[in-house]
Amino acid sequence: MAADADAKKRRVALAALDEMPRDAIIGIGTGSTVNFLIEAIAARPGLIGIAVSSSEASSARLRAAGVALVDLNDLTELSLYIDGADEANPARQLIKGGGGALTREKILASAARRFVCIVDDSKMAATLGQFPLPIEVIPMARALVARALTARGGRPVWREGFITDNGNQILDVHGLRITDPPALERELNQICGVVTVGLFALRPADLLLIGTSEGVEKR
Repeated sequence: MAADADAKKRRVALAALDEMPRDAIIGIGTGSTVNFLIEAIAARPGLIGIAVSSSEASSARLRAAGVALVDLNDLTELSLYIDGADEANPARQLIKGGGGALTREKILASAARRFVCIVDDSKMAATLGQFPLPIEVIPMARALVARALTARGGRPVWREGFITDNGNQILDVHGLRITDPPALERELNQICGVVTVGLFALRPADLLLIGTSEGVEKR
C-alpha cells in the first residue's frame, strides 16, 4: 500500500516539472510529495537554478540538489509556488500544515502569481475536515486559543514536542466539518494568538495535480 502511494506521489511530482517556467525563481513547499519533486529536480540539473523554500527541511534538500536559495524579501515577484496538501476539495481549497510549515507555506502561496498543488488521490475529499486542521499559535496563547476552538466545536490537540521554524507551537483541531472554508479561515484568523490557520481557502490553489494509479488528473 505504501509503495502504491509513493508511486502516485512520484507520478504527480514528475508532472509538476512541466508546470515550471524556464529561468524562473520557483517557490518550493514541504512534505513527502514535495520531497519526490525535489528528487526529480535533482535528477535534471539546470532545470531550476534558484528557489524560495517554505521550510528548513526543504531548504536542506534543495541545497543538496544544487539549487541556490534566496530570501523572499529580496524578490519583487514569485512566478510559481508548488506544494502538497494534507487534504483538498474539488474547489482546490486545502488543509495544509501536517508537516508544521503552514505559515511559510501560506506566505509563499500568497506571494506567488500561480500556486500549483500536488497530491495523490487519497488526499481528495468532498468536504474538508477529516484531516485535523493545524493552527500555528504563539506559545503563551496556546491554552487561550484552544479554549476558543473548543467553544467553536473543535477538539484541539497540542502537538507536543514540536516547534515550528518560526518558534511557535501547533494545535491540531479534530472534529471539524468545514462546509464554508473561506468563512472559517477568516473567523479563526481573528482569534488572538493565532499566527496562521492551515486552511488555504481565501487563497486556494490555481491548479490541482492529482496522482492516481492510472496517471495524473488536472483540476
